[in-house]
Amino acid sequence: MEFFGSYLMAVIQTGGVYGPLLFIGFHLLRPFLFLPVVFICISGGIVFGAVAGTIYSIIGITLSSILFYWIIHCYPKQFERLAKLKQKLLGKYAYLSKGQITILKLIPFIHFHLLSLCLMEITSGFKDYTKSSLLSSIPIAFIYTFVGGWISNLSPIYIFTFLVALLPLIYLLRTKEIIIKWRDFFQVTT
Repeated sequence: MEFFGSYLMAVIQTGGVYGPLLFIGFHLLRPFLFLPVVFICISGGIVFGAVAGTIYSIIGITLSSILFYWIIHCYPKQFERLAKLKQKLLGKYAYLSKGQITILKLIPFIHFHLLSLCLMEITSGFKDYTKSSLLSSIPIAFIYTFVGGWISNLSPIYIFTFLVALLPLIYLLRTKEIIIKWRDFFQVTT
């Protein structure tokens, strides 16, 4: 990972005017290279500075989410696989709110596109999904670009404390309703 990080930063720095486009392109290639969003955001803060790195990361994360939206609609079997994974992890009737998804995106080891699937389920269409994706990508880009160097120097105890402090927010931002289909509640055997 360290070698790839050095290589990534060298390519972006030597890109000149095309450096921001290369960086946004790395955001789009990130899922295929199995790189965490946090790694790319921290790299953007180091290479471009805090403000420009945050803006480029927001653009890259949003475009990555839009690309995911179109790919998942073109390949329904992948959608079914991801939906089964979501059902297995969260339950059949669990729906996360937009606030919960935003908070969960801050946790580095949670699958980013699984959260995008949860966002797809609660939005009403492409325009609403894009807007929600943009708004939910702002905190992750801001925090990991601005405070990326600070977080990378923290001890595991402080990181664990930060993650535990996020748990009450996830609970407070939950949706307060559960919808169960009539036939699922009263399972009729024939």
